[in-house]
Amino acid sequence: MYSYKSGIEQIDQLSGGFEAGTNILILAPPMSYAEQLAYALTKPLEGEYAITLSTNERAAEVVDYFKLAGSDKRFVGVIDAITKSSTPGIIDTPRLMFVSSPTDLTGIGIKFSNMIETIFEGEFSEGEAGLFPPPIRFCVNSVSTLLMYRKLEVLYQFLHVLTAKLKKIEGMGVYLLNSESFDDKTLSLIKQLMNCVIEVKIEQNISYQGIRGINTDWQKFSVNKGQVTILP
Repeated sequence: MYSYKSGIEQIDQLSGGFEAGTNILILAPPMSYAEQLAYALTKPLEGEYAITLSTNERAAEVVDYFKLAGSDKRFVGVIDAITKSSTPGIIDTPRLMFVSSPTDLTGIGIKFSNMIETIFEGEFSEGEAGLFPPPIRFCVNSVSTLLMYRKLEVLYQFLHVLTAKLKKIEGMGVYLLNSESFDDKTLSLIKQLMNCVIEVKIEQNISYQGIRGINTDWQKFSVNKGQVTILP
């Protein structure tokens, strides 16, 4: 079964990366570099694809991040929940798809399925990877924004469908959630859908839960151009 390298030396050396079908929750306060960490984990390596559901940034900004991190933009897709509200006539492409707002969970689910189908059919980019099933990394930036618009029970069902689909297609999911904005019930319910949790503190400390063989102590980290470094 395929393994997704995390780019974090400790994880990749001790466990070989994340198993196909893994869903990862990044739990972090604002201003903690958690977004950069989420994108670094989502960055596609050679032969992989990446899809980001963006509720905070326009598609062009997300693509630019991956380009600066050294990724081939032909293998990067974005479901943009921002741009269409100000540019209603914008047209979907195989790699850039748009929904009216973060409230449109049905539309997001349809676009996600369409993009996955496009990848599986070999119509996503000019240079297909050739692996089957195609390795797909998926990032939700962010669950916090979705929770501002929809009830917890509704969003739980939506995320349940997404996480189950990623397991089925042997992909990898990364979900960013603000640890300071929601109560313990909300955090606990979202955690139930995940295989592991990466917790981040504002001081750029990182800790892991649910990753076999990995030290759970807090460690300092930095992210630069899509590369995560654990500091001594």
